[in-house]
Order: sequence, then structure tokens, then C-alpha cells
Amino acid sequence: MDFIDLKTQQQRIISQLDANIQKVLVHGNYIMGPEIKELETKLAAYVGAKHAISCASGTDALLMALMAYGVKPGDAIFTTPFTFIATAEVISLLGATPIFVDIDPKTFDIDPAKLELAIQALKANDPSIYPLPLTPDASRLTPRGVIPVDLFGLLADYDAIDKIAKDNGLFVVEDAAQSFGAKYKDKMSCSFGNIACTSFFPAKPLGCYGDGGMCFTNDGYLAEIMESIRVHGKGGHKYDNVRIGINGRLDTLQAAILLAKFDIFPEEVELRNQVAARYTELLSTINNPLSTILTPHIPAGNISAWAQCSLLARDEDHRTALLKKLQDNKIPSAIYYPKPLHMQTAFAFLGYAPDAFPVSKDCAGRIFSLPMHPYLQESDQKLIVSALTTA
Repeated sequence: MDFIDLKTQQQRIISQLDANIQKVLVHGNYIMGPEIKELETKLAAYVGAKHAISCASGTDALLMALMAYGVKPGDAIFTTPFTFIATAEVISLLGATPIFVDIDPKTFDIDPAKLELAIQALKANDPSIYPLPLTPDASRLTPRGVIPVDLFGLLADYDAIDKIAKDNGLFVVEDAAQSFGAKYKDKMSCSFGNIACTSFFPAKPLGCYGDGGMCFTNDGYLAEIMESIRVHGKGGHKYDNVRIGINGRLDTLQAAILLAKFDIFPEEVELRNQVAARYTELLSTINNPLSTILTPHIPAGNISAWAQCSLLARDEDHRTALLKKLQDNKIPSAIYYPKPLHMQTAFAFLGYAPDAFPVSKDCAGRIFSLPMHPYLQESDQKLIVSALTTA
């Protein structure tokens, strides 16, 4: 059994994959070939954004977004500690300071109420309002932006977040690395905030066969800056560099692969939701003390892209027992994420106490993920749930 089944997907589109790859080999434009613009145009239309700027990874997408806003030392960017390190890593790479904000215990996304408290605390330089980093220059930090994360494929509460950001003069960068294809109140993922960023890492809902990413925005000025940043800050031509940039281009071959995959992507999002619904139904009908496993909460009006199907055990010991049952039955599993960012060595310099974000810490000790992909069969799901709930 596969945790993520890319082989079945490839079998469905192998003819189109081969044709797309062969087309690139024939024209030989391996860097910024015509498939790049074709992909950008199609995905921009899909999410409902005016501009799409492809890049080399989801991390580069986030980095380019912050660079477009001129984020620098002394700036503070609010984000969640319960995410992959890339979200906060790009903040620190630019010399800015990540201000962590705890998550909602049901959605695992950033908690808007706590975001508002964190902003108040920073402006007042008062950690009694909300935990702040214990950096020597914390009192001089300037609030600049927010990076909500659409964790596991579920969009954050953007109605609340956008209002808080607007009231405080902050930009919003949607980290949609896991949510491409999801919806929030009839709007697609990657259409929120000032800039939205997604990843095409192979395990993502829409993934290539290497690294890749994309930024989306309705702001033509920001789009122009990001297009420059991804090619070393170029101006009118490749040797006219008007700003410091990065080597952040998406490979033409990866764009060709994504174009083939995108043909079946809307159907795959529907299939992912069917798989998720079966998990919820199967787990809810098991009459066993071991079935006290919390299934994902999807608020009304939302459609998740189900990058992961993550459950909560009662406690860490319960999780260990459940993972052992899966392992004994040769069923793959994973933990996203075992340690919140504020507890990791890379961010020790911020001086956050381990209990500063109790919901994130609690979830990290209880969460685990089951196999999730569009081609997971009901028979396999029954085996998985049976393994979890057998005494």
C-alpha cells in the first residue's frame, strides 16, 4: 500500500506525459520555454487570479513574495508555528523576525483571535498580551505582514484574517503549498491575500516530478517585481539587473509535466474528497474504545484539497500505539508535524518557551496522517481503519 500513489496517476496520463516531454525535447527551450507561460495562464484562470509567476519551489514562491514587499531586518511577519519550516525560514532568510501565533485546535490553521492579540502585543511591546520573541530588538520590530498556512489542504479563515490585516496595515501572503484546488466560500485557493504561493513538490495535490512552485496575485506591480526577482532581478534584458533577485525559474520540463497532470486535476480533487468522506464514515461507525480518534474538521462552505488526512489521537502514547498497529499491518503513516517551529533548534534564538503555543504543542504530540491520494480504494481504507480500531 502506498502513502501517496503517483504510479496509478502516471498510468492514466502516460501518453500525454510522453507527448509533452517529447515536445520540450524537440524545441529545446529547457529554460522559460513556451510551456511556462501556458501553465501560468491556465493556473491563473483556474484560481481566478490576474497573474501567475512560476518558480523553482514553494519555498522560492514564499521568498519571492516577501522580497517583492521589500521585507528586511527589523520587520515582523506573523505566522503559525505548526507548519513546515519553509514558511518561517523565508522570513529569517531576509533578516526579518517571525512572530508565531497559535492555531485553531479543529482546523490546525492560524487562529485569527490570537493573531489579533499577537499584533496588539507587538505594537505595545507587551508579552503579557501574547507571547513575543525574546530578541534584544523586539521593541523595535515593525509589523509588516501575515503568512497564514492552509494546512493539510484546508484554507485558513481569510475573512477574519484579511480584516485584521487591513485594520493594522499588514499585507497577507497565502501559504497555499498544500491547498491548491481547495475552496473557501466559493473562492479558490491561491486567490487570497495580496500574494498567494503554492508548491508543486511531488507529494502535493498538484505535483511535478521534482521541485516547483508558483505565485499568484491580482497586483500587476507585484507581479512585475516577482518576475524580475525570479531571474536574478533582471530589468529590460538579462544583463540589466535592477534589483537583487534569485535563480528561481521553473524548469520547462516540469511545466510540461504539470500541464499533463492538470488535465485530470479537478477530477482528482473530487476523488480526494470522496476518500476523505469514506475515512470519516468508517471511523465514525466503529464501536470500539480505540475509535476515540478525532477526524479532520472542515468548516461549512469549505472544500479541502486533502493534501493529508491527519487525525488526532487521545495523547502521545495513544498515537504510538496506533502507529504500531499500522506498522504491524504494513500500512504506511506519517507525522506532520512532530515538533512546532518555536521548539526547533533553528528558532531557538527567538527564545519562545515550549508552552508558548499550547495548541500547537498538543497537536504535535497527537497528530498522525493516513494514506491519502485520489486512487485509494475503499477496501484498503477498511483495512486501515480495521487496523486502527482492533484491540
